[in-house]
Amino acid sequence: MKTTQITVGTNFLDFIYKLNKTMVDQKLMLVYEGEVNQAITKAFSNLAEKNMEEFEESTTTKMRVYHVMIECLQNICKHADDIEGESGVKTRAIFVVGKEQNEYFVSTGNVVINEKLPHIEEWVTMVNCLDEDDLKSLYKTRIKEAKISEKGGAGLGLIDIVRKTGNQLEYHFEPLDDNYSFFVLKSKIPRKTKVQVSAIA
Repeated sequence: MKTTQITVGTNFLDFIYKLNKTMVDQKLMLVYEGEVNQAITKAFSNLAEKNMEEFEESTTTKMRVYHVMIECLQNICKHADDIEGESGVKTRAIFVVGKEQNEYFVSTGNVVINEKLPHIEEWVTMVNCLDEDDLKSLYKTRIKEAKISEKGGAGLGLIDIVRKTGNQLEYHFEPLDDNYSFFVLKSKIPRKTKVQVSAIA
């Protein structure tokens, strides 16, 4: 039987090795770059759930990570802006899930129009400054006011993430050109260890 050896450029092989090393060093469980839609959201949620089952995480941790993932992915679906380059291909988003010793983290990155940046920064800063009671009150107020954008949502996702995790959101804007920037958002979810119950003789 004749076999054919396929030669791959050393630059590409080196890139794959470095990519794998980066994922291991940064403790990344899942990395995706592309279009984000409801089907992708469901698939990633299932993958993350299976990974956490292997780590024997507590139900509380699994539910919180799952919840944050859904909120982050839906945020991209609703509020990311598209750029069509010379190739006619729309700019895509990135989604990352990782695991540290004491926490998980979910990061997203997507393109936004620069005119939205002041509003995004103001909103994230405000949410980060509120305590648990104020977050609960703001959440209820936003629901009652029903300030829904044309793409859906009322800023409720970010409020809910901070409420569920107890951690502030981290964010960064990377300028792309005069009209667009890349918005990176990171949320940390503390791990809750399972309680070991000993049998009493």
